[in-house]
Amino acid sequence: MDISYFDNNATTRVAPEVKKAMMPFLEDLYGNPSSIHDFGGDLIKYVDVARKNVAKLIGASHSTEIIFTSCGTESDNTAVYNALKNYPRKKHIITSKVEHPAILRHFEQLERQGYKTTYLDVDRDGLITVEQVLEALTPDTALVSLMWANNETGVIFPIKEIGEALADKDLLFHTDAVQAVGKIPINLSQTKVDMLSLSGHKIHAPKGIGALYVRRGIKFKPFIVGGHQERGRRAGTTPVPNIVALGEAAKLALEGMDKESQAIRELRDYFEKEVQTKIREIEILGHPEKRLPNTSNITFKYIEGEAILLRLSNENIAASSGSACSSDSLEPSHVLRSMGLPFELCHSSIRFSLSKYTTREEVDYLLAKLPEVIDNLRKISPFTPAHLLE
Repeated sequence: MDISYFDNNATTRVAPEVKKAMMPFLEDLYGNPSSIHDFGGDLIKYVDVARKNVAKLIGASHSTEIIFTSCGTESDNTAVYNALKNYPRKKHIITSKVEHPAILRHFEQLERQGYKTTYLDVDRDGLITVEQVLEALTPDTALVSLMWANNETGVIFPIKEIGEALADKDLLFHTDAVQAVGKIPINLSQTKVDMLSLSGHKIHAPKGIGALYVRRGIKFKPFIVGGHQERGRRAGTTPVPNIVALGEAAKLALEGMDKESQAIRELRDYFEKEVQTKIREIEILGHPEKRLPNTSNITFKYIEGEAILLRLSNENIAASSGSACSSDSLEPSHVLRSMGLPFELCHSSIRFSLSKYTTREEVDYLLAKLPEVIDNLRKISPFTPAHLLE
């Protein structure tokens, strides 16, 4: 299918270079790196290279700070579990109201186990402040977990500044950086973060591979136990093809980040400028500057987001109304609600997320079809004011 794909915050296509890099390990080099024999054992060198590439992408001090996981959700859950095991007597945890379900659902589960949770509010632009975090701290706080960039709006939290403020506190600081890694520069050797989660399929690697950064010196309690893989920190047969793929994707992301991010930002800004001239009564959500270069979340007043998506899909255009991990829910976006948007506007928002493979032709095609879709839906909406039908 010839698809115009604007849902890259949900998942990305696998880069050709990544597919090429992993294929030998799906064919001839299929051994288990935990084996004693050379046919399997020799494969560990490819895992080591991948680990170094991931470490370089996020500016880790050493590759041993990288633990391979199955996905961002596992990384998030592992980080939270580890923090609470490090502080077994502390029962207070802090996060924001706009986190990914991988964090929010876990925190809700912990509340049922007796933990007290502080959920930080965001402002109308989707931001939090360092002061909010510091004001929420108590002597009983074990963990602060905040996303680096929001998956729905692209809004970037001040993680470096928060890390500096928490550096002398007796707690652990985790960031879900699944949407940020590979899109904006991250240098953990200069950022006081204890743990960071990332996912391969957001940076043009396949699904089923992620990683957790754990700063050296942090005591680590494995979430998944069994074999000795990952230096005893994450059990399970080493998925060499996927790890090699993530390593190659990390290498490509680091090499092309500056040029590609600028090109993507220019294309996103072009789209936003043009769509505002073609469609009336819309609002671009999130901070205008503190936002990922690829993400545009727009509300189209008086109509349902689901109807927009279905009609765009009929034109072979793929977009999203929010997180793919909560797309089976009819509830309005918790992110947009937390930003103070009225219920009806939350239901009218569409997220367009670009990648390095997005072309000007695709954007122009979207700009040609989107006004027609909005106009036709507004004509049949009982909420559309008369002046928009003239």
